[in-house]
Amino acid sequence: MENMFRLIDNDQEAATNRCIWVNGPVIVGAGPSGLATAACLREQNVPFVVLERADCIASLWQKRTYDRLKLHLPKQFCQLPKMPFPESFPEYPTKRQFIDYLESYASRFDISPKFNECVQTARFDETSGLWRVKTVSDAESTRTEVEYICRWLVVATGENAERVMPEIEGLSEFTGEVVHACDYKSGEKFAGKKVLVVGCGNSGMEVSLDLANHFAKPSMVVRSSVHVMPREIMGKSTFELAMKMLKWFPLWLVDKILLVLCWFVLGNIEKYGLKRPKMGPMELKSAKGKTPVLDIGALEKIRSGKIDVVPGVKRFNGNRVELVNGEELDVDSVVLATGYRSNVPYWLQESEFFAKNGFPKTAIGNSGWKGRTGLYAVGFTRRGLSGASMDAVNIAQDIGSVWKLETKQPTKRSTASHRRCISQQF
Repeated sequence: MENMFRLIDNDQEAATNRCIWVNGPVIVGAGPSGLATAACLREQNVPFVVLERADCIASLWQKRTYDRLKLHLPKQFCQLPKMPFPESFPEYPTKRQFIDYLESYASRFDISPKFNECVQTARFDETSGLWRVKTVSDAESTRTEVEYICRWLVVATGENAERVMPEIEGLSEFTGEVVHACDYKSGEKFAGKKVLVVGCGNSGMEVSLDLANHFAKPSMVVRSSVHVMPREIMGKSTFELAMKMLKWFPLWLVDKILLVLCWFVLGNIEKYGLKRPKMGPMELKSAKGKTPVLDIGALEKIRSGKIDVVPGVKRFNGNRVELVNGEELDVDSVVLATGYRSNVPYWLQESEFFAKNGFPKTAIGNSGWKGRTGLYAVGFTRRGLSGASMDAVNIAQDIGSVWKLETKQPTKRSTASHRRCISQQF
């Protein structure tokens, strides 16, 4: 039994592939949220282990984003705790610059995730009062199963862990190419082709713009209402302007001011098939977590006819698509900009804190970061990178206060309880 149990601090390697006791929290996910939490814990002198299913940090950014991507918000709203972006970076850093920033961040705070560790299950053991996190690694063609035992579990897999694939009649029989936006890199290979872009969020708008810039013929599907706003108003970030106004005015008034400004800058976008929701953009974000689309050039292409806006899809038939208004289109390719979802329900065996949709039940706002029994969530409050950073600071302070208190006192928790927990499994 002694060979199956070993105390692991920060970067110490395990002697066994079967069971590891983590002297601190386990963080699931090495994206910006997980890195921010790890850095804040490092500042609190709390040891941790970061588990990442991919072979790199920020795999969403490195492997599942298109080439032209830039941060949609100014860099000061996207920096992680304890380390601002370099002054040399532009106001809206590119994808490559953001990845470089994250890699520098991990290096600065000595964060070394355990890569290729895919969490299969995580459950709280009532007998021992500890979390049991089981992972599988298929690295180097060798399947390894590991169980991590820990007191605290931080879920940092985020809102965008799994792609959403829509169920559309006939799509599986479509004779052209179908790709999800996470696999789309550039419109270069689509030059001269008729491409149907399903989705009109920030990804759908930007993919459509990229296709038009590469001389493709995109048709963008807009099924529901959407708030489209200019990224900047009078040379200032629209988001920054909204944040400043919220310090002085109620949310409903800020929305009215923003919509008036949008009208002056963008004109009446509804005549192009982009109907605005009845709820204002900031209220919609606050109440439902739905992010407005920040336009960076797609509207100009829509006005000029280089991007067509079409209603919802009814069905596919060969290389033709029938729309809900009865119109039919010939298309060569389809890009599914249909978004992402949380994968938490697939592996976390817990239903009190997390809802069935994979988000904390109090995910909107400031209260969605702490559950019971040492369970935490970072990056699920639908407030972007700044919200994830705030979650990370709160989590590290919460765990750190307990850690510091207990390290000042003689330990009361013996390894016997951990051994009982392990003996039940093995």
